[in-house]
Amino acid sequence: MSGRLSTALVCTALSAAVIGSVGAPLITPVATGLHVSLDAAQWTLTVTLFAGAIAGPVLGRLGSGPFRRTTILTTLTLVAAGGLLTVLPLPFVALLIGRALQGLGVAVGALLMSVARAHLPPERSASTIALLSVASTVGIGVGYPVISLLDQLAGLRAAYGLGFVLSVAGLVIAWRALPVEEPGERPRIDVAGAILLALGSLGLLLVIAHPSIWKTGWLAGGVLAGSVAILAVWVIIELRAEAPLVNLRLLRQGPVLRANSAILIAGLGLYLLFSLLTRYVQTPGGAQYGFALPGVAAGAALIPFSLLGFLAGKAVPRLAARITERWTYALSAAIAIVGALLFVAASESFLAVLAAIAMLGFAVGGVFALMPKLVLVGVPQEETASVLSINQIIRSIGFSLGSALAGSLLAAATPDGSMLPDRDGYLTAALWALPPLLASALVMTTAAGRRPRSSGKAPADRGTSAIPSTTSSRPGPARGDRP
Repeated sequence: MSGRLSTALVCTALSAAVIGSVGAPLITPVATGLHVSLDAAQWTLTVTLFAGAIAGPVLGRLGSGPFRRTTILTTLTLVAAGGLLTVLPLPFVALLIGRALQGLGVAVGALLMSVARAHLPPERSASTIALLSVASTVGIGVGYPVISLLDQLAGLRAAYGLGFVLSVAGLVIAWRALPVEEPGERPRIDVAGAILLALGSLGLLLVIAHPSIWKTGWLAGGVLAGSVAILAVWVIIELRAEAPLVNLRLLRQGPVLRANSAILIAGLGLYLLFSLLTRYVQTPGGAQYGFALPGVAAGAALIPFSLLGFLAGKAVPRLAARITERWTYALSAAIAIVGALLFVAASESFLAVLAAIAMLGFAVGGVFALMPKLVLVGVPQEETASVLSINQIIRSIGFSLGSALAGSLLAAATPDGSMLPDRDGYLTAALWALPPLLASALVMTTAAGRRPRSSGKAPADRGTSAIPSTTSSRPGPARGDRP
């Protein structure tokens, strides 16, 4: 029974991950097919990121107990409805609405992890959560080449049709496999907190993910200042609320704060490298560097990224049992650093660049596989989805920072009158990824080295234990309330 549930959760997460990756290969086809600018077409990807990040905490609170199954099924239904909007020959605005609804599939990942934590035995739960966390990595390698091929053979709407089919499949799998939750108290939603968090996150992601807004400095500065002010008010409200949207006191705890800080910094470095490598392999032949891969071939070049990411999701939990999660996290960051250095040293070799992409995939998979366990240390069962959703927002901010930094560095390396940056611009930009990756590893490992010793024996590393149960002090845990 547990094996069937684990498989169903992973399949549902993979379908959502592929849906989320649909937008990236289709930005140019959207611009040409629907006669909109590239900046407008970029929103078919950006709005998905925004919707997933902003909806996450609300869905996490709704799915924190007896309504978890209902919340997941309702969300997947909305994702399927969004997929239908992307397939129908409707105006560009309808496509954007559809992509926003599909972005809810990104947020459902935290709920699927909370199901695994509540309903699977500890060993199965840890491995399943690790695979759920790397689903986005696997989805990229599966989605990019298939979607590009569909667009090339059958057109834009057929490519979006893959997302619709997968969303329906994910909904059916979840409906058949998700367990019914025990009756309990109806969750209370902090509406004011949800609105403030949505507005603050939206503004923050906007100025990061769309660097073009900085061309009008006063507007970007106003949006950034307003977003920070809104989030400050949100923090005050959440700390005073009886039923907060997010328990900020949990986020303030050492292990949770450390894990969120690490993923923010690591996300910047990892996505900076990802953006550079995917652009480099597609550089036209006239640039005298790169490999001029067309859309389908460029997508296929990401298969090593996904394959190694999946292998990391399987191998990293076993490795962590030997050397602790914190040092395994540092090893994952080190592999990304080696991949960046390999790219800098041998960027003229296609095999070397593919190897760098594969190493980056393993690093991303390793970091993602470890993050849920690191961020859930000491977190009560009912707060699982909420805490993971905030971690998703922080991860999205890190990715957006990395993408924006990649664009800025390459723009600075582009000579006047040229459409393409110099080759050295790519190499320099890759070196910029090293400090955040190193800093992220230090955030995780230095804290581990400062723990006090007692009675001549080092205390157990909290990061190496299974995700702790928060129900052990109860007279008798309810059925399905396992850690």
